[in-house]
Amino acid sequence: MADWIAEGAQAPDFTLPSHDGTKLKLSSLRGKPVVLYFYPKDDTPGCTREACGFRDAMTQLARHGAVVLGVSRDDPESHAAFRAKHTLPFTLLCDPDHAIAERYGAWREKTLYGRKSLGIVRSTFVIDAAGKVARVFRSVKPDGHAEQVLAALDAL
Repeated sequence: MADWIAEGAQAPDFTLPSHDGTKLKLSSLRGKPVVLYFYPKDDTPGCTREACGFRDAMTQLARHGAVVLGVSRDDPESHAAFRAKHTLPFTLLCDPDHAIAERYGAWREKTLYGRKSLGIVRSTFVIDAAGKVARVFRSVKPDGHAEQVLAALDAL
């Protein structure tokens, strides 16, 4: 398990498949701030609340020129269904072997109902236009998170 990526560090570049089968390279978004959020699973209650929070904040996020990217282990078909069901206007990326989650430190030991396991810990990385990590949110609570991210973008 990697440590969390530190604020001020260069964001690790990656290329991942998206919900529509195309590939997205993080560095192709330089020049715009990126909200990179890792979440455990499509269409589960907390993940849905978090995604819908970003959806509902898209007007404000667009004012910053921000690109929102959601990352989980789910496959493109699951992502496409999740996006359609909840009218999500942003890209969902597939990290099936959790390699990118590990590079960012979002793949960690979790405890659920007293049982320990490895999995994605809900976390968000606000990356500035130069590709540096401006803000890290660890162990995110879904409700109100979009507002926290907007405040971080305001500070850029």
